[in-house]
Amino acid sequence: MITYLRDRDAADEVASDVRRLGQRALVLQTDTTAEHSVVELFDQAQTFGTLTGLVNNAGSASAVGPLEDNSLQAIGQDLNVNLLGVIACTKYAIGPMSQAGGGSIVNISSAASTLGGAGTYVHYAAAKAAVEAFTVGLSKELAGKNIRVNAVAPGTLWTDFHQDPDRPAKIAPTIPMGRAGQPHEIAGAVAWLLSDDASYATGATIRIAGGL
Repeated sequence: MITYLRDRDAADEVASDVRRLGQRALVLQTDTTAEHSVVELFDQAQTFGTLTGLVNNAGSASAVGPLEDNSLQAIGQDLNVNLLGVIACTKYAIGPMSQAGGGSIVNISSAASTLGGAGTYVHYAAAKAAVEAFTVGLSKELAGKNIRVNAVAPGTLWTDFHQDPDRPAKIAPTIPMGRAGQPHEIAGAVAWLLSDDASYATGATIRIAGGL
C-alpha cells in the first residue's frame, strides 16, 4: 500500500513499479495527522491483505529558517506530521500486526536529530529526535508481540523535500563523502529492516548520512 497526501502521480509511479515486479499495489490518499484518515488507511489495509510491515515516511519542513522567524502555526504543522503522524500510524498498525503474529515498523528519522538543524529547522530536528526515542521505547513495548520497531536516519538527499531545490548541492561540501545521497541509498536499509534477515534487530537507528 502506497499512501500520499498531494502527489498522486508519484504514488502511482511507485505502484506501477511494484506491479511490474508481479506484486499487488494499492494507492490511497492519507493525511497522517488526521485520525479518521489513518483509521481508514488501516481499515483498507485489512481488506487488502495481511499487515506485516509499516514504513512511517511522511515528513514536513514547511517552517524553514531561524526559530524566531517562523510562525508557531507552521512549526505545529511540521511537528504534527513528523511526530504525531508517526505515532498515529504506529498505534493503528499494532492490532493488525499482532493478529498476523508479528511485523516490522520502520520510522524514517533524520541525521538532523543529532546535528540539531541550527538556523534551518531546529523544531524538525527535535521532532526527529523524538521519533528515535519513540522507536526505542516502542521496540521494548512491542517485543513480546513479535513486532520489531527500528528507524533509519538519512542525511541530506536529492529529493523534492527541500524548499530550496539546490540545498543538497549547497550542503555537499560539509558532508565527509562530499555529496548528498540518493533515495535508493536509503531504500536498501529500509528493505532490510522489513525483512526476516533483520529478525533480531529492534530498537535500532541506522544512520545513512555520508559520514555526518
